[in-house]
Amino acid sequence: MLLNETYEGFARSGALLEGANRERYKELTKRLSELTTRFGQNVLKELNTYKIYLKETDLDGLPESIIDEARHCAAQNGHEGEYLFTLAQPTYMAFMKYSARRDLREKMYRLYSGRNIEGEFSNIEIIKEISALRLELARLLGRDTFAAFRLEKSMAGTPKRVNDLLYSLADAYKEAGDKEIQELQDFARTLDGADMELQPWDYSYYANKLKQKLYAYDEEALRPYFRLERVVEGVFGLATKLYGLTFEERAELPVYHPDVKAFEVKDKDGSYLGLIYTDFFPRETKRPGAWMTDFKGQWKEKDGNDSRPHVSIVMNFTKPGPSRPSLLTPYEVGTFLHEFGHALHGLLSKGKYASLSGTNVRRDFVELPSQFNENYLTQKEFLDGFAEHYQTGESIPEEQIRRIVDSARFGAAYACMRQLCFGFLDMAWHTLTSPIENVKEFETASISEVSLLPGVDGALISPQFSHIFAGGYAAGYYSYKWAEVLDADAFSRFEQDGIFNQDTASSFRKNILERGGTENPEILYERFRGQAPTIDALLRRDGIK
Repeated sequence: MLLNETYEGFARSGALLEGANRERYKELTKRLSELTTRFGQNVLKELNTYKIYLKETDLDGLPESIIDEARHCAAQNGHEGEYLFTLAQPTYMAFMKYSARRDLREKMYRLYSGRNIEGEFSNIEIIKEISALRLELARLLGRDTFAAFRLEKSMAGTPKRVNDLLYSLADAYKEAGDKEIQELQDFARTLDGADMELQPWDYSYYANKLKQKLYAYDEEALRPYFRLERVVEGVFGLATKLYGLTFEERAELPVYHPDVKAFEVKDKDGSYLGLIYTDFFPRETKRPGAWMTDFKGQWKEKDGNDSRPHVSIVMNFTKPGPSRPSLLTPYEVGTFLHEFGHALHGLLSKGKYASLSGTNVRRDFVELPSQFNENYLTQKEFLDGFAEHYQTGESIPEEQIRRIVDSARFGAAYACMRQLCFGFLDMAWHTLTSPIENVKEFETASISEVSLLPGVDGALISPQFSHIFAGGYAAGYYSYKWAEVLDADAFSRFEQDGIFNQDTASSFRKNILERGGTENPEILYERFRGQAPTIDALLRRDGIK
């Protein structure tokens, strides 16, 4: 595998090309680097131009925390008495979810979805050139399309297998998606009149209200059951129950910030596995979000010594206050479980070579261990081990666990179809066999089969689709749904055998977590599962089947 990966790495970087073809390859890669960089810069630059100042009368429905932040931002910009909103994603999403002002939701939607289409920061011509150059690059390397070239180094392998997955999910979710939209339409009319026609800028607002009506589910109200210290015990304890691992805090080890803690990880036989660092709280120099990384991977020295990994998991949880501990929402607990799954993938590695160990696997396989872990968030047997009210000691009520499950299923079909929309569009751009001229017509045709809400003039996805035009997800956006199918299918075996079944956990560890990229992931998965994955478990989890 190492020889194969190394050789193909050179070949796919043009090492076998000669003469004019080699020179053209250099020109293509240089130009693509310039264009993808400019695409990303344009997205950021135009996003930063939008500053929407609102009056107090414009804030109906918005939570106090959002209003306070908007007031503070306006004051910092010299607009005392006003409220500043931008199109930064957290702000935009909160506004669309809570604002009762339909006219302002429409305004925000049109601004957000109309970016980078015209003017100084337009990406339209850049998209056309990127797609054309990627096609030329693929042809230069002997492939019919760019997707065919990229997918050779994936678990999926071919565009056909990706499209088979996308279409099978579309067929399975389309009817449920249409039903969800109709229910939301009917609900919106009960609130705002029989002539109300649901538009894209209405979805988040009415979906949030309907969800509250159906389930009375408030993530914030569940924070008292998830005190961070107990969550750490529970999440680390999951690895103890499944794999026999133990975690010992090592306060004497050096860390890069006072908030960071280091833990020594040992196997069930007491042998040393590695170190895991936890970095839970925000600070000025830290970017938002959550991630896992390794400071040192795993490999074997020439003398046979097993060099063990040092990994970290990074979050941005609320810091504890003088009289209140750090309390998490169920979503944040799920994020912790997710990143811890990546950490276990690194810590349990048993590879020989660093480039094939731990999380160095195919992109559409790397999310399996992380997303697999998230399944435990809805398991009472798991939550009972640590989820208790930090003041009363009461275990989280089973009714609340049921609400977590039901609320997760709410809008599942719409959420899937939205992801499929991005996946279809990505594959359309990268299975082109000739350049295109009209971006609007091309995009509309590409996503028509999975669009549940009416299109809006002046709104496009492609000019802001940084994942595929500025990031590393070209012909790879499908991997989110691919990994979701895998994690649901894998967990279904645990549901059948017992969620803490030692034999099943041992097989998952041996075939998935320890092997890294040393074998084809399809072989590894089928060795664990005993069969190829199907979408059935995902359909059951989402309440579709």
